[in-house]
Amino acid sequence: MAPKLHKMDYSPPCRFVYLTAEALGIKLDYSEIDLKKLDQLDPAFLKLNPQHTIPTLEDDGKVIWDSHAISVYLFTKYAKDDSLYPKDLYKRAVVDQRFHFNSGTVFYLLRHIVRLMKYKGVKTISQELIDESIQAYEFLEKFLDGHQWIAGDQLTLADFCLLTSTTSLDVLVPINASKFPNVTAWIKRGQQLPYYHVNQKGLDDFRNVIKTLLA
Repeated sequence: MAPKLHKMDYSPPCRFVYLTAEALGIKLDYSEIDLKKLDQLDPAFLKLNPQHTIPTLEDDGKVIWDSHAISVYLFTKYAKDDSLYPKDLYKRAVVDQRFHFNSGTVFYLLRHIVRLMKYKGVKTISQELIDESIQAYEFLEKFLDGHQWIAGDQLTLADFCLLTSTTSLDVLVPINASKFPNVTAWIKRGQQLPYYHVNQKGLDDFRNVIKTLLA
């Protein structure tokens, strides 16, 4: 039986798992969670994941949530080599650092801004949050200095998680291509991946959600 992923396409963390699964050639059984209908608060889902977050993975009676944990789990179980999550301790530590940078900075900012729009009715992003987002891009620019990918010279799971979050934050605080050429080139490289479409579809959905919140 294929692992079941409870998901929502416009969620960047869900798209991170989509990219991981596509890169590894894993077929997942997808279960849609409609936040508007409060599916995440259904007692059956709360029994699986008391934090009621998505994505949430069910596999052989085991339940895992948090996209970073899910992607590493899928990699460890299904990968045929270590290219996406190197065994080398230093290289893996760099990937892990990028994971934490995603959850603590890029996705944190993205989630915070969207929550202000959704729950507080905010229509204009504060200068403080714009400045913090630009600082996040500055860090990404430095990470990519002299490198093709976000954790070095090879594609890793870190690229998947940060591509989904960064392209979504770009919807809210556009990336200045002249100021951040490394970031812009990295995103273009990501778009050339044969399975990038699984991010693009949800990214388009995310863009439409933001348009609706700002209307």
